[in-house]
Amino acid sequence: MKLRISLAMLAFLPFLAMAQLSIKGRVIDAQTGTSLQGAHLNLNNRLVKVTTDETGMFEITGLKAGNYKMKVSYLGYKAWESLFELDANKTMLISMEQAAILTDETIISSTRANNKTPVAFQNLSGKEISKQDQGRDIPFLLEQMPATVVTSDAGAGVGYTGFRIRGTDMNRINITVNGIPLNDAESHGLFWVNMPDFASSVGSLQVQRGVGTSTNGAAAFGASVNLQTATPSPEAYGSITNSAGSFNTFRHSVTAGTGLIGGKWAMDARLSKLSSDGFIDRATSDLKSFYVSGGYYGNTTIAKINIFSGKEVTYQAWDGIPSNILETNRTYNGIGEYTDYQGNTRFYDNETDNYQQDHYQFLLSQRLSGHLTANAAIHYTKGFG
Repeated sequence: MKLRISLAMLAFLPFLAMAQLSIKGRVIDAQTGTSLQGAHLNLNNRLVKVTTDETGMFEITGLKAGNYKMKVSYLGYKAWESLFELDANKTMLISMEQAAILTDETIISSTRANNKTPVAFQNLSGKEISKQDQGRDIPFLLEQMPATVVTSDAGAGVGYTGFRIRGTDMNRINITVNGIPLNDAESHGLFWVNMPDFASSVGSLQVQRGVGTSTNGAAAFGASVNLQTATPSPEAYGSITNSAGSFNTFRHSVTAGTGLIGGKWAMDARLSKLSSDGFIDRATSDLKSFYVSGGYYGNTTIAKINIFSGKEVTYQAWDGIPSNILETNRTYNGIGEYTDYQGNTRFYDNETDNYQQDHYQFLLSQRLSGHLTANAAIHYTKGFG
């Protein structure tokens, strides 16, 4: 009996194999042959949707024999479509032609170094950022980079955080978002606590060590950090993120986008809430933020508005720990400490920073000719608390 069942299963295996077909391939630029990471593939009107990896490769498995329509889209390129019959495993090389359209990359081109620039630099793509983004502040995206030291006052990676590059603090590092200065205009300081979960809205970043290509002032002899917000997706999307970590650290985030409407209009939005008790005593953080971006993407013109804001209620924990108690009480926080009338040591429960910072950006990019593009930006930052 067992032998008969085994023989029946073996006889049926070829039919199972025939029913499970696959399509794999690579998406490249038709002119340069370079791989296109993040291209969107749509099979049979959204029946199957995949995205190419960092080498431009994709694979779709578990398909049945039949007729299929594939559509490939990538911002800045003409849509690619093909009708074909699938009766065996298929390998494809898809070449996409550039469209006469500007992309967000032109907005930040003046502050980005390349292989021909005599600058020590390192890039992080959107996919690499997504892998590292755990709700912590921007400095923790840089902690694996050379000559970079990252700090967190509370010890949880949210709240007051910072970094040094080649020993230089952020007062001597130029930081831009879409080419717009992020440093304070007066002190040149920067507080990432005012931008919680901003990494979720960053599409790429570049760190230039030493003197770089930054255009906003002379203080960039330490380093330059150039952030670019996420570019619009060709298709509508939405996601909800909930994560938890040590020291009662929680992140809740909602992200959505319209995709390219009519091939020219797009809007993206994010709403986030983070909270943490922190590793250090009384180093709690209660953080909220939002990001909204809307723009027109024409053949020769980009007009884009970005609005992002962060609100913080953060207990102060920046004094550090005295060396004489470091071995016995590593979580000690002396801020808010006082002695009552009975001689008992107590702590105030309201030693908090209560602050909100709003950022408004208007970006305009106009292609004047095949080799000349003009960029302009207006920005406004308001802080209160």
